[in-house]
Amino acid sequence: MQKVYGDKVRIVWKHDPLDIHKDAPLAHFASMAADQQGKFWPFHDKVFAGQPKIQKEFLLQYARELGLDMKRFEQDLYSPRSKAPIDADMAEAKALGVTGTPAFFINGHFLSGAKPFEEFAQSINAELTKLNVPVPPAAAKAGG
Repeated sequence: MQKVYGDKVRIVWKHDPLDIHKDAPLAHFASMAADQQGKFWPFHDKVFAGQPKIQKEFLLQYARELGLDMKRFEQDLYSPRSKAPIDADMAEAKALGVTGTPAFFINGHFLSGAKPFEEFAQSINAELTKLNVPVPPAAAKAGG
């Protein structure tokens, strides 16, 4: 997305761990602990690349691989600073009627479920056009 659209899009991650995934809450807390050391996205990428390995031992391994301060990481893992943003994101998802993941909003337009890039491109291109913002050539081809 960023490669094609550059500064025309902003990706914001919101936490919404599902009850059906027993290890998901801990993975979300761990991502916030990594974020407190400036490593949210690298940690996120390791978690998703390593799925379904999201038990604590793997989360600690990912943190070590990223060179995080492990003492601080383990303290932050269970701190209110890690939990509060997740609780806020979950409340926001509920208020917006989001009942599953993945879920996406493009300028308020809701897309539910995993989608091919072309479907995202169509929505993003439509929003850029409404705002009179030029659509990048690569995005125009992808969005049809």
